[in-house]
Amino acid sequence: MLTIKYFSTNYCMPCKAFAPVFDSVMSNTGVSYNKIDAELNKDIALQYSISSVPTLIFEKDGSVLHRHTGVMSRSQLEATINKFR
Repeated sequence: MLTIKYFSTNYCMPCKAFAPVFDSVMSNTGVSYNKIDAELNKDIALQYSISSVPTLIFEKDGSVLHRHTGVMSRSQLEATINKFR
């Protein structure tokens, strides 16, 4: 099953701009996801080598399929989800 890990921080302006797009898309996909504050969860951020936020990690069966750093448009996010579903 596809799972998305969304790394962000509270003070990241691009994260704040992207969050409503992410939430809206995810509410309609049925895909499992985790929102992770990279500042509060440094161990997990380090595990995934997060150096910039926002970063999305697309995983399936425990394997990383794709990672994207930066903001995505609604259509880009939907297309990426559909590609790995």
